[in-house]
This record gives sequence, C-alpha cells and structure tokens, in this order.
Amino acid sequence: MRTPEGTSLRGTGTVSLAGLDFDALSEEQVVARIVRDVKDGRGGWVVPANIDVCHQVGRDRAAGELIGGASLVVADGMPLVWAARLRGRPLPERVTGASLIFRLTAAAAENGQSIYMLGGKPGVPERAAAELARRYPGLRVAGTDAPRLGFDRQPGEFAAVRARLEQARPDIVYVGLGFPKQERVIAALAPGLPATWFIGCGAAIPFAAGALPRAPEWMQRLGLEWLYRLISEPRRLFRRYVLADLPFAVRLLLASALARLRPGPHATSRKEAAP
Repeated sequence: MRTPEGTSLRGTGTVSLAGLDFDALSEEQVVARIVRDVKDGRGGWVVPANIDVCHQVGRDRAAGELIGGASLVVADGMPLVWAARLRGRPLPERVTGASLIFRLTAAAAENGQSIYMLGGKPGVPERAAAELARRYPGLRVAGTDAPRLGFDRQPGEFAAVRARLEQARPDIVYVGLGFPKQERVIAALAPGLPATWFIGCGAAIPFAAGALPRAPEWMQRLGLEWLYRLISEPRRLFRRYVLADLPFAVRLLLASALARLRPGPHATSRKEAAP
C-alpha cells in the first residue's frame, strides 16, 4: 500500500510499479525471511503478483486494497522485472509461487517446519504433498484440503475449512485458489493463525503434483511461460492472456521506458540505476 506521496508503507526496499508496491527481494531472501519468522513465531502472507494480477488491480480498487494487507508482494512475471529495470529501480529477480513451493518446502524440511496444501481438485493436494515429501525427506505435512468450488461463499463450508486448518496448526500454508479468491481466503484465515505464513500460489499445487506441466526452464528465463500456458490451455486462457494481459504488459513496458527518459525532479539517472 502507498501513501499519497507515493512512498511504501512496508519500507524503503520496495519498487512502485503497475499500481502495486513490490518488495525488492530475491527468492532466497523471501525463503530466509519466512523460515526466520516461523522460528520466531511470527506469521505473514506472500502475494506473488503477475501481469494479470496488476491488470485486475488497475480495474478493481478492492483487489489492490486486499493486496495492500499482505506482508510481502513479489514480482511473479518477467515483464514486471523488465519494467522495473527500465524505470531505474530494478527488482532482483522473478519470484513465483510455482518455484517457492519447492524452494520454501525444502527449507521447511531442513528446519523441521510443517506445510499444508489448500486448493486444487480432489486428490491433487494429496499428490502434491506426497511428491514434496518424497523430494524432501523429513518434511512434515500437517494436512491437505481440496474444498469444493464456491466453499468460500458458503459460511458452513468455509467454517469447516477454517476448523481443519486451525486444528492442524501448520507453519506454512500454500493456498492455490487463483487471484483474488486465494487472497480473500487468506485474509479471512490468517487472523486465526498468527504464527503461520500463507503463500498465495495459484497453480503451484497442481504443478507440484504433476497434474499440470510447467514450461521448460528456458521459456521461464525468457519470460515466455505465459505462452506455454496459453498453448496448453488455449480456450481458457486466450482472452485473459492475449486480449487483456499482453496489451497491458506492452503499455507498462512503454510507460516504464518513457518514465526513465522523462526529465524531472524524481528522475533516476542511468548511473544510479545501473545494476
């Protein structure tokens, strides 16, 4: 969240971009922060925001205010990393929920911390947990849950999800329900578990389960993971990716380049912006 003067309420280590304040942290730093806070009994909430999230925030003030309540907001998309670089306020790297679910879980296993899977089709969270336990010996899986579609709008069903989670008392919860549903759910659940970290992870749970293939690493590095997803699910993603998100990304990059060139009292010199 930003003040009227444009400064971040989360601290000086943030980059304002596309209507959000992104924490300038690497994946390694995010993992270290969460592991340390869990040890100290402090909870929190991570939002990996991509171009689609930024586009929605631009059209829905409530979505932006929801994200403003998160502990960390990280850039889940290469266009955001490129735009920040063009503005002269670079972000260290892309930090995705699909990567965090592995890197953070590995650290959790090493430190005796537990995880919980919330979201996905029936059987998928269980498969994801089993795969992560296979990869990382000693991992503590506190529980899994695949609530049915619309559970968040049914008070009784939501209360049951909350009760199962609070009984398990995990250290880390991966919530894969899609934006902004997963953020609304996290905002409602987090107060009951003040020592737990929640990770809004989108499709990371089916990725971990092997139920949904992820783009090859070379496509991830080149910022083409969206294209891989589009090819995999064209009917579902064409309107979102091609008609909405792609033009938004192009406009953001152009605006960022122009902002870097535009003279003014807050302009950043090329020397200052050099990585």
